[in-house]
Amino acid sequence: MAEIKIEKKETLIWPWVLLALLIIAALLYFFVFRDNDENIDQDADTVPVVVVDSPRTNSVNNTNNSNGDSEVNNYVSFINTDTATMGIDHVFTNLALNRLIDATKATAERNDFDITADLAQAKESAEKITNDPMDVNHANLIKKVTGKISTALQNMQQAKFPNLTAESNKLKEDSRNISTADLTLDQKKTVKTFFNDAADLLKKMN
Repeated sequence: MAEIKIEKKETLIWPWVLLALLIIAALLYFFVFRDNDENIDQDADTVPVVVVDSPRTNSVNNTNNSNGDSEVNNYVSFINTDTATMGIDHVFTNLALNRLIDATKATAERNDFDITADLAQAKESAEKITNDPMDVNHANLIKKVTGKISTALQNMQQAKFPNLTAESNKLKEDSRNISTADLTLDQKKTVKTFFNDAADLLKKMN
């Protein structure tokens, strides 16, 4: 009678080993790595934020600088972009003088220099220019205003900008060249030269 061999069925243990490893990995994640991540997040939330102030050497001077630059730029822009000729109503001349006075005042304030008296007289004379378009005294008024402004700028130049002597002397000469004996409309170029040289001096002061 032949012997019947009975083969024992091998038990597969690898799936169980893998399952055990997965369980251990899951436990490690939840109890070790996840706690570490939460601690890192909490630490990040509590990191102090350092605020660095922007440099402000002198806020008052910065304000004055901005104001001075703005008024000067307004005047320079007005002079450079004007394409109209001076009319009999002298509107351009009046606006140019008033903007020049404002730019000069702002520059003086920026440099802590008092020219209030000269500019007050210049302002008063400038306002009279458009009161009567047919007045033959306009050249005299314009010469008076330009004289006050050039004097104020020259005084400030001597006190604050010694290197701009040539520019301030040129402006003073421009004012002297305006003739009170001739109509303003006959000396447009002379008046415009004064305005241009004033713009150049103010730009160098700011």
